[in-house]
Amino acid sequence: MAVVSYATPTRTSRVPWLPTFLQPAPPADPILDPDRIDAAYRFWRADILLSSIVGYALFYFVRKNLSVAMPVMEQQLGITKSSLGLFLTLHGLIYGVSKFANGVVGDRANARTFMALGLALSAACNIAFGFSTTVVALGVVWMLNGWFQGMGFPPCARLLTHWFPPRRLATAMSVWNISHSAGAGAVVVLCGYLVSHFGDWRMCFFVPAAMALVVAAILLITLRDTPQSVGLPDAEGTGGENVGEQGETESFRQILIEKVFSNPYIWLFSLANFFVYTIRYAVLDWGPTLLKETKGMTLASAGWTVAGFEMAGLAGMLVGGWLTDRYFRGRAAHVCVFSMILCGATILVFRELPREAPTWLTIGTLMMAGFFIYAPQALVGIAAANLATKKAAATAVGLTGIFGYASTILSGWGLGTLVQHYGWAYGFGAMVVAAVIGAFVFALAWGAPSHGYGKLAAA
Repeated sequence: MAVVSYATPTRTSRVPWLPTFLQPAPPADPILDPDRIDAAYRFWRADILLSSIVGYALFYFVRKNLSVAMPVMEQQLGITKSSLGLFLTLHGLIYGVSKFANGVVGDRANARTFMALGLALSAACNIAFGFSTTVVALGVVWMLNGWFQGMGFPPCARLLTHWFPPRRLATAMSVWNISHSAGAGAVVVLCGYLVSHFGDWRMCFFVPAAMALVVAAILLITLRDTPQSVGLPDAEGTGGENVGEQGETESFRQILIEKVFSNPYIWLFSLANFFVYTIRYAVLDWGPTLLKETKGMTLASAGWTVAGFEMAGLAGMLVGGWLTDRYFRGRAAHVCVFSMILCGATILVFRELPREAPTWLTIGTLMMAGFFIYAPQALVGIAAANLATKKAAATAVGLTGIFGYASTILSGWGLGTLVQHYGWAYGFGAMVVAAVIGAFVFALAWGAPSHGYGKLAAA
């Protein structure tokens, strides 16, 4: 049963530096009937979870479409692997910085309008990318897309930490994290079909952009900002503190320092995220290319195989979140250590598979790697959000994102250059090393508490 404990602001907590359409939603008249509260929470939690899953999956449609288009762009435009890798690296670096900067904004902004706006702007960049004809123009537009992509996760972090209690957050966010696998898996299949059927890499950008614009409009209808905006009390265990207009900037700055930047475990999870994303994006960005060149697959088959990697990752996230809540009392680092070790071992096995190995074995081994890498991929954000509490969840996850997407230095430009000069055997070896280092960093965070609500600031 929901706890009937209201924060009782007499006015909307307005954020002076946000435009009107991004201001937090005002509180509605409170619902007092406990039965109505329980029913409303059940409805809105399901609605928020489903809408944010679909919405964030569509961010992948207008981001990871490039990985399928790359082999065709390499042939038709004469772009080298190093140049394509540089595209991925610069996009990832900008995305990481944006995820952090927009995380600070996302902790204060209306999640509904903020998420819809980011998705629409990313769709517009994809349309512009499809119409571009020079390498410089393509690069500039894709960098701009990287910035708008950073507007996707922060509103989701705000939504989930406001609507779900800490004891259920690992499970809820693990379910939400299927958006990563569903979005990335679906777009590689879709774009693999579009390239094979039309023979034009531009279709990989026009079609997903149209779909993203439709979903952005739907988000404006289905999402709600906070429980208070529909008359509900705070989710149990999250407190009732609100930062008002008076001292808004100072109070929020203090919250960020205490809950995020002074927390050594958030820094450790952030550093570990660098190595998690190195592996994840190496497969996701280069998957179609490496499967074509090392296993002799067609682009259509490679698209389905990478989709299998993502779908197995979906299962890994769900299992990882469930294990964290059920057996490890919310201590995500424990699950992450074992996951990284098993992921590295699986990649090593995949590297040693001969080209003529049975297709089912090749696909199955890569799927196992996806299963193991996506558990820590989800749990890093869950741990950071729970440690920072709902007050600074988006900022904390944004900090982990800076490290995660800085990994494109290795997974994008670095891996592209390494493979171009030394071949894929060395590329796979680099992924195994990343898994070992990641496991070590997670081990340093072994003692991290499950959440930070026991030390809520009074602000």
